[in-house]
Amino acid sequence: MSVSLAPRIAVKRSHDELRALAEAGNIELGSLTDHEATPAEVVAWVARHFGADAAAVACSMADAALPHLVAEQLPGVDVLFLDTGYHFAETRFTRDEVQRVLDVRIIDVLPQQTVAEQDAEFGAALYSRDPALCCARRKVAPLQDALSGYELWFTGVRREEAPTRANTPLITWDERNGLVKVNPVAAWTFDDLLDYAGDHQVPVNLLVSNGYPSIGCEPCTARVEPGADPRSGRWAGLSKTECGLHE
Repeated sequence: MSVSLAPRIAVKRSHDELRALAEAGNIELGSLTDHEATPAEVVAWVARHFGADAAAVACSMADAALPHLVAEQLPGVDVLFLDTGYHFAETRFTRDEVQRVLDVRIIDVLPQQTVAEQDAEFGAALYSRDPALCCARRKVAPLQDALSGYELWFTGVRREEAPTRANTPLITWDERNGLVKVNPVAAWTFDDLLDYAGDHQVPVNLLVSNGYPSIGCEPCTARVEPGADPRSGRWAGLSKTECGLHE
């Protein structure tokens, strides 16, 4: 069941306060050092400084490891699902399973236009002609609007996914969106993620076991060959490597 999007907090700390907190937290947790905090320790840091109402988890529904990890210490946390209108059926099924089995509140984040409305304005299959514009309209702008109600967001970005993500910190200040950005599983490998999901029996998208280690919109996601870059199936054949959410 979808939930209407609404800010969860009435009063937010200033950008300067949040930026200073992010910088201090990154140092405290030893980001990118030999003594880096574990994912659970990162979430514990967030729980000490923020309430569940102040935080949101961005989840592509490739798996529910991150929502589970966060909900263990921030029960009832909002999980933002970017409902682009182009998702695999398996992704929608995973979204429903996450809602059913975890102590979270799923927020379906919708673009301003339906797919049909976008097609009418820009022509069909905008993703094949201008994927950057399609992502900007169906992912980046809707997420930016949704995040305006929070002080902090969690992402599942992992350093091993791509060279562009190799230096991802545990905590950073997200200037574009104006809030703290937390990447608790940055140091995890793909196997770490699957091990966590298996150990805690949390939902995993059926596509993951069928050659899709990174899952986005159906028209822009292809099966990945064994041993290839996990994100090589995203926008295959194009120079595009990111949708814009983490650039």
